[in-house]
Amino acid sequence: MEAGTVRCAANYAPLTPLSFIERAAAVYGDRAAVVCGERRHTWREARRRCVRVAAALAARFGVARGDVVAVLSPNVPAMYELHFAVPMAGAVLCTFNTRHDAAMISTLLSHSGAKVFFVESHLLDVGRAALRRLAGSTSAASLPVLLTISDDGAGARDSGCVDYEDLVRDAPSEFDIRWPVDEMDPITVNYTSGTTSRPKGVVYNHRGAYLNTIATVLAYDITAMPTYLWTVPMFHCNGWNLPWGVAMQGGTNICLRHFTAKVIFDSIARHGVTHMGGAPTVLNMIANAPAADRRALPGPVRVMTGGAAPPPRVLLAVEELGFVLYHIYGLTETYGPATVCTWMPEWDALPAEERARLKARQGFHHIAVQDVAVKNSATMENVPYDGQTVGEVMFRGNTVMSGYYKDIGATKESMAGGWLHSGDLAVRHPDGYIQLKDRAKDIIISGGENISSIEVESVIFSHPAVLEAAVVARPDDYWGETPCAFVKLKDGANATEGEIISFCRERLPHYMAPKTVVFDDLPKTSTGKTQKFVLREKARAMGSLTKSANSKL
Repeated sequence: MEAGTVRCAANYAPLTPLSFIERAAAVYGDRAAVVCGERRHTWREARRRCVRVAAALAARFGVARGDVVAVLSPNVPAMYELHFAVPMAGAVLCTFNTRHDAAMISTLLSHSGAKVFFVESHLLDVGRAALRRLAGSTSAASLPVLLTISDDGAGARDSGCVDYEDLVRDAPSEFDIRWPVDEMDPITVNYTSGTTSRPKGVVYNHRGAYLNTIATVLAYDITAMPTYLWTVPMFHCNGWNLPWGVAMQGGTNICLRHFTAKVIFDSIARHGVTHMGGAPTVLNMIANAPAADRRALPGPVRVMTGGAAPPPRVLLAVEELGFVLYHIYGLTETYGPATVCTWMPEWDALPAEERARLKARQGFHHIAVQDVAVKNSATMENVPYDGQTVGEVMFRGNTVMSGYYKDIGATKESMAGGWLHSGDLAVRHPDGYIQLKDRAKDIIISGGENISSIEVESVIFSHPAVLEAAVVARPDDYWGETPCAFVKLKDGANATEGEIISFCRERLPHYMAPKTVVFDDLPKTSTGKTQKFVLREKARAMGSLTKSANSKL
């Protein structure tokens, strides 16, 4: 069959999500692409702005293929556009969690080797503090160029920096988009838990981003010309691929810098929102919104949720308000969404509680993943489909990361045996659906944010009164999980729960600080290792923290 076949420009081009905005500008050119308050850009304008920013990065700041461009910003229009502008320059986009502190940002800037650093004006103090820290450990020549993002470009005058809107206005008039030479070229790097001791930068390639975008759009029933409300941070796995996905379908992006339940309901009513997403924390916010903050939905609003196993009662409450839920699961290492709890129509006749229980499962792999398995980590054998035997969730396929940036050892370890090891523990039900049960790694997922227990423990250990500490997850009605610290004090030393929490908040982003502190001896094995499974059971037995309890801390 190879006789007479060729591979050439006529039948092959590297897959890249950049093609989505090219088509959107051609097909949906006059339709709204990005809306934020009173600001509005059509797809033709959005594409032009992205190309001009790419041109400015290349011509004005010497950004070359493979260079890293970092961004610290909430969901404003520039953050959306940079998902296209940076790869148009041939560069690699690196988005930082807006809840990170200066110490964390400095570490990630150093590890990523970012050449340019965009900072939204409201976060400028954190960005500058991070650069000051970085300056103390590197040469001035290797520091990234600081650029600002402000609503109208006015922030540049106040900051003394070049602003994003300056790039759009002053860019060279001609620029040829730097399409990927190879579809496996990197497009973004996303940092996982943000541990300062050993950052893990997950490298995405153009091919994987293209394929996972299509799979996410299909799994989420995003039809042509949707209106998407940005309640998922774009720094999370590149917004679960949907900066590219909304362009793919010629939709309208409703950008929000910050939001509350009232803002969500008002935005849905004002813009006719059809799709949105969010961790179970966002669902909980919607479910518990006061009646005065709620608005009648103008039509079905499809909500994709993931990031932590959503409580069935929250799923039920949100659906009663008229939202249509799609439960997805994945990892940063799988470009975000990798499985979907595919809904069967015969389940519609089941009692509400049973429907919610079924929807809380993680389901099957989506169309771009070759396979998902639940395996015995030691033998690599599949666990039986009995809903009881626990194994590790593993993935393989074209939407698994290229690897961890600058860490080939961790990359090889994570893909041992030809499967990506998730570190998450699950069962497989008789119908094949997977359901998470625990986390092999002691990562706490709070409001969709990953928290390293080791990092929190290291801060607690630095308290002068603390002898030993271990941190596990405690159920939380609002955040899903929050850190619970078990602490043993030194003989003769004194400290209160409030003092330990305040101590952590001064040294960590607030969401990483424990919300519960228990003073007790730590259970140990014969070799002196803390038995965290015992502590997890204790934390669960304490019951779930309530929103009112959280508000006191």
